[in-house]
Amino acid sequence: MNTKEKLASIIDEALKLSNIEKIEYIIEVPNDKKNGDFSTNVAMELTKILKKNPRIIAEELVANINKNNIIDRIDIAGPGFINFYLNKAYLLNGINEIIKLDSNYGKSTIGNHKRINIEYVSANPTGILHVGTARGASYGDNISRIMSFAGYDVTREYYINDGGNQINNLGKSIKARYDNICGINTEMPEDGYHGEEIIEIAKNIYKENKDSKINEKIEYFTDLGVKILLDRIKKDLKDFRVEFDVWTSEKKIRESGRIEECLRILNEQGNTYEAEGALWLKTSKYGDDKDRVIVKNDKTYTYFTPDIAYHLDKLDRGYDKLINVFGADHHGYVSRLKASIEALGYDKNKLDVKLLQMVKLIKDGEEIKMSKRTGKTITITELLEEVGVNASRYFFANKSLDTQMNFDITLATKQSNENPVYYVEYAHARICSILNNVSKIEKIEEYKTLNSSYAFELLNKVYEFKNIVETAAVKQMPHLITNYVYELATLFHSYYAHEKIVSDDTIYTSERINLIKTVKITIKNALNLIGVEALEKM
Repeated sequence: MNTKEKLASIIDEALKLSNIEKIEYIIEVPNDKKNGDFSTNVAMELTKILKKNPRIIAEELVANINKNNIIDRIDIAGPGFINFYLNKAYLLNGINEIIKLDSNYGKSTIGNHKRINIEYVSANPTGILHVGTARGASYGDNISRIMSFAGYDVTREYYINDGGNQINNLGKSIKARYDNICGINTEMPEDGYHGEEIIEIAKNIYKENKDSKINEKIEYFTDLGVKILLDRIKKDLKDFRVEFDVWTSEKKIRESGRIEECLRILNEQGNTYEAEGALWLKTSKYGDDKDRVIVKNDKTYTYFTPDIAYHLDKLDRGYDKLINVFGADHHGYVSRLKASIEALGYDKNKLDVKLLQMVKLIKDGEEIKMSKRTGKTITITELLEEVGVNASRYFFANKSLDTQMNFDITLATKQSNENPVYYVEYAHARICSILNNVSKIEKIEEYKTLNSSYAFELLNKVYEFKNIVETAAVKQMPHLITNYVYELATLFHSYYAHEKIVSDDTIYTSERINLIKTVKITIKNALNLIGVEALEKM
């Protein structure tokens, strides 16, 4: 049931009868239920076109609206809002449809199969994923789930930075640690990696090979290090319920000739020039604050160059939109990346970059900066051990990406209604418990006993789900899902407190069992969109 679409159809028909061309307008759920189940601003939007008072326009439109079986009554409020109060029988008739749809309830076709590439995480395979990465991983996975559910054709992509100096330094770091274990005093490279995981890799090489790898080339240590660390990254992400469709290697981009092809296109477009022995890209021509070096005077590529080739590769795959999820420290990188896309001859607006803000871990009112285990930044694994996957995923989804986040570990582990994820999980588990304890249910075709305001308010909220999914998908805002499911859980807890669900009357009970089934289905589907498993027992 998509009431919003049906109301839009009714309004469009009223516009047609009033000899008014179809325009853009909003239909939304009012914050105050006194203003109806839905409200539209269509009359105000028509004011500039028709040069009339919006209340007069609203009156003329309402006169041409067929109330049919959906609308109980229509009011005009304020400057010209048209408020719709839905027919109760219409609302009740949607219950069976939701139960039939089950895991498909809330799905939309708004995406119209547009091809979307979402790149996120893309951490260098030079260490273990830390908690800062978790926010981007959660966000990227959430919008992938939501947009897929809303009818977009989504590809989830991880760009492996396995080429360039940082990877050479990884190999040198592992080799130095291995040499030290073998009794050779090799110094760590200047920009080497000092993590415990590097020492562990070196120890395992020695354990399996003793000192037989002393004369191995750096490539041996590099390739082995990348494989081990990338496997660890994949495992940590999978434990966090984050997976990818495509893993693209920078090394393979370099080996494929993509960079040379990219440089040729940029040169043919007249967007490069030589200066100071280097090759420059005219990014300032396309909105960047200055031009950028892409080939240094020693003929090696800058960090930026393989990235341009990688985005050319993505664009050539035919996506309608590219979404990159970057850390806040990449703020200055966005304009040059967009400029490079335009320099290649593509629309720079095909790329949308989401910048995630920093995460602070708070426990007992104090910020935690370092891991007790390693003395360094807390890893994703440690976070999951502390609070679990459900709480982690819910809390990361609960905040808009562009705001700094305080992750309250104390709250996330609290088993009380203060903890939002516990509160929502408990609503789902409570419904499961009720369903498991009812043995006899009648098939209900027409609902006759459901008549309380609590029941209708709950059902109205359930019907909002598809609209929330669509808005969250279009705006790429997963926190709209957490806001919604929390409100739904609140209404269910209120309904449970005010109305008896199970009684000796089988029809009475069956109608209410079906009502709470719709809530269960909606909570489960909503939580799945943010990577949270709906618990059946608490």
